Amino acid sequence: MAKDLNKVQLTGHLGADPEMRYTSQGSAVTTFRVASNRTWKDREGGSHEETEWFRIVAWDKLGEICNSYLTKGTRVYVEGRLQTRKWTDRDGQERYTTEVVAQDMIILSSRGERGPVPDVDGELEEPEEAAQPGPARRAAPAPAASSGARPDAAPPRAAARGAPRNQPQPIESDDDIPF
Repeated sequence: MAKDLNKVQLTGHLGADPEMRYTSQGSAVTTFRVASNRTWKDREGGSHEETEWFRIVAWDKLGEICNSYLTKGTRVYVEGRLQTRKWTDRDGQERYTTEVVAQDMIILSSRGERGPVPDVDGELEEPEEAAQPGPARRAAPAPAASSGARPDAAPPRAAARGAPRNQPQPIESDDDIPF
């Protein structure tokens, strides 16, 4: 018997900072949009470019990671599945939304093009540009302490980071749930 497949792989840039909320059951859900460009030449040799926008939904731990590390303009690889939802708007009109439910995300931007990232030990490294005065960067959650921590590891630098820019908001009605 053959298996069915629903798989999406895309790369692109975030159009805005991610938005994270929590369901009433306490699950984190983060949404963001990714623009993926396509270029081609027509028969006359003229160049064309087209941008396709994708709505991405990331749940639980992946959603928290996306909220912590992604910002507008970050280039990402997203892998997941397509999902189409039917809902009724406030005017009683039936609407449809197609989105990518993310199962994996890889940041493709270089370190100079984004905020703090975890190093191999799980501690945060601030990019050199972050030491310059300017707008506050989004803080990432502090890594959990482990019993196998290296004795020569530096202490977390949580006090040096600014307050998070995107605080999670509770989901207040069924219209806010992205599924």
